[in-house]
Amino acid sequence: MLILGIDPGTAITGYGVLRKGGARGVPPQCLEYGCIRTGSDLPQEKRLLRIHSSIIRLIGKHRPDALSIERVFFFKNLKTAMPVSEARGAILLAAAQKKIPVFHYTPLQIKSAVTGYGNADKQQMQKMIQATLRLKTIPRPDDAADAIGAALCHIYGLRI
Repeated sequence: MLILGIDPGTAITGYGVLRKGGARGVPPQCLEYGCIRTGSDLPQEKRLLRIHSSIIRLIGKHRPDALSIERVFFFKNLKTAMPVSEARGAILLAAAQKKIPVFHYTPLQIKSAVTGYGNADKQQMQKMIQATLRLKTIPRPDDAADAIGAALCHIYGLRI
């Protein structure tokens, strides 16, 4: 089973593609991770188009069985709430167009699933992801690590 994890954002959308481990004790495998970047010089509709088309390409390349996306419901800055929500909409549209089931997880759920602690910081998340997936280096930037965390959260839910 392949999971596409997404950390939505307008400037940077993180993604991670994981394969669920086959047998008990076999860790998930990270196939790819990275970020979709959009320039601040672009109008919002062009940024959303880039995010949407990039997600469509990722889905076409990996053919995931599910998309796991971070649900953001609290914003420190209200100016970022609408653009991030719009980015989520572009991502959800891509998943719907490709008939990929979508699963939503809060940051607390993701951090709890990955580290066992809902208030884990970025560094704790990155180190646990590196150890869990047996990666040679810590996944960077934070957005990509957060997306991997969203995919891991879904995989852990499947094991229950």
